[in-house]
Amino acid sequence: MAGIEQARAQALAVLRVRGLALGVACLPAAAAVVVLVGLLTDRLGGWVGWAVAAWAVSAVGVLALLVAGAVGLVLWRARPASSPVVPLDAAAAPDLYRLIGELAERLEVPAPTAIALTPDCDSWLEERQPAPGARRAARPGRRGGGPGQLLVIGSPFLWWMRVAELRALLAPVVSGTAAAADPDIAAARRFVRGLDAAVAVAAEAPGPVRSVLGRIARLLLRACRGRAAEMERAVAAWASEHAQSVDFGLRVAAQQQVGLAYAGWDRLLTRVALPAWRMGRWPSRLDAGVVSALTELSRRDRLAEGFETRLGERPACDLLERPGDVDRAASLLAARLFHGGPEQEEVGWSPVEWSAYPEEIVDRIWRTEAAELVIALGPGAPPGREATLDTVLGRLVDDPGLAERVADALTAADTRARAHRAARWPGPVVELQPARTGRELLAEHVAALVCGAVVDTAGGRPGLDWLDGPALFVHGTRCKDLGGPVQQLLEGDEAPLRGWLGAHGVRTDKPVRLG
Repeated sequence: MAGIEQARAQALAVLRVRGLALGVACLPAAAAVVVLVGLLTDRLGGWVGWAVAAWAVSAVGVLALLVAGAVGLVLWRARPASSPVVPLDAAAAPDLYRLIGELAERLEVPAPTAIALTPDCDSWLEERQPAPGARRAARPGRRGGGPGQLLVIGSPFLWWMRVAELRALLAPVVSGTAAAADPDIAAARRFVRGLDAAVAVAAEAPGPVRSVLGRIARLLLRACRGRAAEMERAVAAWASEHAQSVDFGLRVAAQQQVGLAYAGWDRLLTRVALPAWRMGRWPSRLDAGVVSALTELSRRDRLAEGFETRLGERPACDLLERPGDVDRAASLLAARLFHGGPEQEEVGWSPVEWSAYPEEIVDRIWRTEAAELVIALGPGAPPGREATLDTVLGRLVDDPGLAERVADALTAADTRARAHRAARWPGPVVELQPARTGRELLAEHVAALVCGAVVDTAGGRPGLDWLDGPALFVHGTRCKDLGGPVQQLLEGDEAPLRGWLGAHGVRTDKPVRLG
């Protein structure tokens, strides 16, 4: 328990800052009491200045108490920041609750009060106010009784990891409940959290009183932040060391799977989910898609030893009663957090199943971007030949400045779309990709027009690659070599793209269906 003792020592140092601040706040009031008592008992002599001093000290004491009271009120009302999560009650995941309870019993720490999922590759403990009756449901003999500890688990872990791997991965996290149940550590955390809240309150609505409040809170934070950081490091080190007694060998394998899961999750979000989100659709089975993406990644790069054997073991999502419903809820939350999507299914956007993704997302993307390109090109084509490849390619090559003007127009449209999304969803949005340059947008739109022509005239079809996103297939073979010829076209050389189109049997004189 040396780590806990070290953390407690740092917590006591933080609490000493709180005590010192309280003492300083009370000092003027105490001085005023001394002066007033001295005047009332005639122990200060008959000097008339004592009356003036009494009034002055009393005023300062009252002001100090008012400021201290305001700071104390903010600290008392402060609540931990609540991360957006998908809650899981015991009825929805009885096996998962049982696994976590047995893990806490084995580690001899309090079990988390509740479990929730986050649509990300991370897991942590979060303080939450307990639901009514939660305290009565706690196990006898456990310390605590204050705010409950919510165990937040990354949803991709449940679908990709096996049950034993998940237990090994969560052991250090669950160990952290021991520190959360310690009264000194809990009090220090509440104090620091309250100071953060006070700084935020002062910043949100500046004013004379709140300005003073903010300065005091920042001063106290500077005095105790280092100690608080040391406390958290000691807690994390102890939790990790304490958890080594549980499935130590599996923890190494589990950490390897964390890296693999994060790689597949990142590719799935940026290359598969993001195109759908931009179209106002949200894939409803993202976590199931993680499994497909990681299976493909392992197959291509041979990243997983004994991969087939591992997949034969029980997946952690089997610990849920209705994994499909949970996946759907996590997928909707991912759209909201990473792209400013809808908060509820009924608002604006519609879900899409993986089986419908090529037709409803990929083909629609190509048609929409092809239409945007034609609009950005503006008038200038012969009548009846506006939606054809011959006309578009010829205009881009014959007019050297046209490509730059079109790129600017596409950039302006993309900027407007980003602003509209930010206005629609006021909460924080994680940008998965930086803003694309005008050149990148132009290349993307030209490629979309080409893909539409391949589908319309050469027997191509839209498809989905789990790692690369929207893909073009011709006669069952994926076309991967379109990017180079498109870039050469934008540099003024249309011959490579013309050759590519001829090799695939594309009719460049036929109109392309636009979205």
